[in-house]
Amino acid sequence: MSPLRRLADLVGGGDVVVLSGAGLSTESGIPDYRGPSGARRRHTPMTYQSFTTDPVARHRYWARSYLGWPQIDRARPNPGHHGVTALQRAGLLRGIVTQNVDGLQQAAGADDVIELHGGLDRVLCQGCGEVIDRAALEQALHQANPAFEAVSAGAAGVNPDGDAELADDQLAGFVMIDCPACGTGPLKPDVVFFGETVPRPRVERCFELVDGAAALLVLGSSLKVMSGYRFVLRARRLGLPIAIVNQGPTRGDGHCDLRVDAPLGAVLPALVALLTGPSDGSPGEGQ
Repeated sequence: MSPLRRLADLVGGGDVVVLSGAGLSTESGIPDYRGPSGARRRHTPMTYQSFTTDPVARHRYWARSYLGWPQIDRARPNPGHHGVTALQRAGLLRGIVTQNVDGLQQAAGADDVIELHGGLDRVLCQGCGEVIDRAALEQALHQANPAFEAVSAGAAGVNPDGDAELADDQLAGFVMIDCPACGTGPLKPDVVFFGETVPRPRVERCFELVDGAAALLVLGSSLKVMSGYRFVLRARRLGLPIAIVNQGPTRGDGHCDLRVDAPLGAVLPALVALLTGPSDGSPGEGQ
């Protein structure tokens, strides 16, 4: 039996929980952390400790993020995202958990997506707790930095967490604004940085999904960090079938029942076609 047919048998029973990672968004132009496109990354991801305790590191992050945000904002869902949405609309998914912060799964029309690591489209004030729309913040930053975008020609691409690759000596001209509500508190994107703890209620909600699932389907994640890997361990302890579709090895390979090493933009539409019948490959209504 082919891997695709085996995958269809696993997913076709329904009550599947999807756990997606950065590999699902690479075909939308957003590189991953550890897969083929992640190898080009030149600096390490921002850590929570550096962001919260080092004003220089925080300034560096926001300068790079300001230049990187337009590419995140322009990114559009790819066939892999639409494939996950099609599986949900066919009634085959119990839930969708994504480690991605780009919002592309929701943009593809999926409902009730749990953003394990938050979302780049929101910004939080660490002083007063104000929630700020990223698009509004971007407009304010544009007004405060009329000439800074000129340095974007030296940027070497955007990373999965939305910051552009840019040399430190090009960051001096960037001006970061204060919270528009309180005027003092430092701003932080509503994402979980490396070294930061995922909010416990969010984790418990994911565990509840896995506990009631018939199978776990991992899409585009190397599972190197415990925040996602723990759900594979939970599924294994429960005796659930686990399938992993990812380009390159993953930390969960020894726990899975099925491993498919192939592009998600090819596998997921083919899977949907097997389970629901052929389609023209276009997004559904409202997408």
